[in-house]
Amino acid sequence: MARRTKEQALETRHGILDAAERIFERRGVSRTSLQDIAAAAGVTRGAIYWHFKGKEALFTAMMERATMPMEAVFRPFGAGDGDPLDFLERQVVETLKITATSEQVRRAFDIATHKVEYVDELLAVRDRRVACRDECLAEGERVIKAAMRRGQIDRRTPAHVLAIGLHALVDGLIQNWMLRPGAFDLVRVGRQAVRRYIRGMRAAEAAPARAPALRKRRERAVQA
Repeated sequence: MARRTKEQALETRHGILDAAERIFERRGVSRTSLQDIAAAAGVTRGAIYWHFKGKEALFTAMMERATMPMEAVFRPFGAGDGDPLDFLERQVVETLKITATSEQVRRAFDIATHKVEYVDELLAVRDRRVACRDECLAEGERVIKAAMRRGQIDRRTPAHVLAIGLHALVDGLIQNWMLRPGAFDLVRVGRQAVRRYIRGMRAAEAAPARAPALRKRRERAVQA
């Protein structure tokens, strides 16, 4: 009996969090009341207070169980992953795929990006997002440095700059697609854009080799 009661309580908690996600996405966090969430979840305000201290605590719990797009596919680059830049492209494309196919991931990203003001108690949620971003940037930089050690990328551009640029590209693609998903195919367009960015990093190493040949052609032209 006690086990069944615990299962029911857990089911109620999940139902409240599911309802909160839907309402927060539709109305924004500041314009949503606990009564709105209670009505959507089919419970009383008292039931919500039994599980959460208030709306801020409910929102924090909802975001703690949520997964951001880059977080969903994140894993460190390993020795068996082959070409570092190919690995980077695969990770980015998987991020775009899960964004395009997972309603819960999209909803969490939309709420965290557009539907909340990070003040007071909600600063902890912002801190978690920043920590996730920093972790992704650090791993991206580590993979790019691995490619540099293999001579695949010109070292003149710092690895952390290239990592920030790639992260901004992916984040921007997702945010623009979220505004109107039907405007373009996120995975197809994103793959092309990211592939071009990575190809640009690869192409940088060939630049020094072309410069002497160009100078020789100019010298011959002057002599002629």
